Amino acid sequence: MILPKIRDPRFTTIRRGGTLTDEHHRLLALWAATCAEHVLGLFEAVRPDDPRPREAIEHARAWVRGEVRMMQARAAGGHAMGAARDLRGAARNAAYAAGQAAVVAHVAAHELGAAAYAIKAVRAAAPAGLGEAAGRDECRWQRDQLPAEIRELVLDDQRLRNDICWSVFDC
Repeated sequence: MILPKIRDPRFTTIRRGGTLTDEHHRLLALWAATCAEHVLGLFEAVRPDDPRPREAIEHARAWVRGEVRMMQARAAGGHAMGAARDLRGAARNAAYAAGQAAVVAHVAAHELGAAAYAIKAVRAAAPAGLGEAAGRDECRWQRDQLPAEIRELVLDDQRLRNDICWSVFDC
């Protein structure tokens, strides 16, 4: 479980009683999609004929553009996570990253799920003994992709949820 027991109002939209603006919600979704896409090849190398994770990332971006509804993006995320179920290691984590990215449209706090699973994918794909270093490099790469408008929000979220996200944000 990557979500805290108590929801952070900074990741709940204003219309639902939180403080998250629609603009920042969209930026979180785009960042999550970027994190997931960065490791997508780890899934596609194992399952080149399964489009579900790529479609989930595309749905996340389409939701940001207003081309699909939240429910469509959420469903695509579920399908991507379904693609992961019978896999292990890097491919499984990469598919989960894509699924998490798509469901940011539904629950903004899944942004860290996409990032955390992407880091886990990179760690799993690294040669023996190099996984931790590869994960730290991926974490730093992800941070470099953060839009300035949401940077502090995401970095604080990483600090607060690092323990429930497998400590992958120690970079």
